[in-house]
Amino acid sequence: MFKIILIVVVVLIALVLAFAATRPGTFKVERAATIKAPPERILALINDFRQWVVWSPWERLDPALKRSYSGSASGPGAVYGWHGNSKVGQGRMEIMASSPSATTIKLDFIKPFEAHNIADFTLAPRGGSTLVTWTMHGPNPYLAKLMHLFFNMDRLVGGDFERGLANLKAAAEEN
Repeated sequence: MFKIILIVVVVLIALVLAFAATRPGTFKVERAATIKAPPERILALINDFRQWVVWSPWERLDPALKRSYSGSASGPGAVYGWHGNSKVGQGRMEIMASSPSATTIKLDFIKPFEAHNIADFTLAPRGGSTLVTWTMHGPNPYLAKLMHLFFNMDRLVGGDFERGLANLKAAAEEN
């Protein structure tokens, strides 16, 4: 009986590992919000990492968060590093490109796990409002594919994006 149970367990593990290998090689999380403010006001909050303390959903998760800023004050070349508790981890962001309608940020997570992703913010004017879309995408290596079988990345990060966009909306609309 023990041999049969062992064989079943080994087969199930092999099936899970094989199924994980068939998952996509990239991932994408995206959320959008309409903000009653001009794109340039919103872009100023995105392109200056010092402004992220006002709206980023992760800034409030660790009161003792250690931040460092380098490079440009804002826009391309601006760099933000952070080191915090287990909820925010450790990492680095750098603005790679910015235009009146979009900003691209390179994200390098160090802890709790290493990952290298891209975040894009696109701003599309809609009358007196702006549609802001926040997207994160990147490679989905095998270990991440395996983790994503049990943890839905869209649900894990999507809620943070929704909170961040709501905070960004509040900050941009109050000015």
